[in-house]
Amino acid sequence: MNELDVVGVRVEMPSNQPIVLLREVGGDRYLPIWIGPGEATAIAFAQQGMAPARPLTHDLFKDVLEAVGQQLTEVRITDLREGVFYAELVFASGVEVSARPSDAIALALRTGTPIYGSDGVLDDAGIAIPDEQEDEVEKFREFLDQISPEDFGSSSQ
Repeated sequence: MNELDVVGVRVEMPSNQPIVLLREVGGDRYLPIWIGPGEATAIAFAQQGMAPARPLTHDLFKDVLEAVGQQLTEVRITDLREGVFYAELVFASGVEVSARPSDAIALALRTGTPIYGSDGVLDDAGIAIPDEQEDEVEKFREFLDQISPEDFGSSSQ
């Protein structure tokens, strides 16, 4: 497993499909995952530290975990089959729960939980972007110009 950071959420044009981009910590691979608009909003809110007036589903889930004394220890993006990504929530108790990567990422950002990607997923869907003098936003824009949802399947995660 390789640790991943969330670079950000953007909308891929011209399809207006949201995408979350993850970056391999200590590496040069990026992992794009097309997601739904609700999950894109939830991830963007968490990244920006925004708290809605009423809790979103991921905020509620975080609050429930705290109320029942469960700690989320890691999120794993485990598989990519037929263009669909799969993830797991791993709890301190040892329990593992299957989740969509977009939901898992939104929850991880709210709880400060590390995100990991399997070697197989990064080998299959990771895109190497050598570290240059550009900032991450510029790399992300160039990346979007080179790919389309069809490169990885267009299913929402």
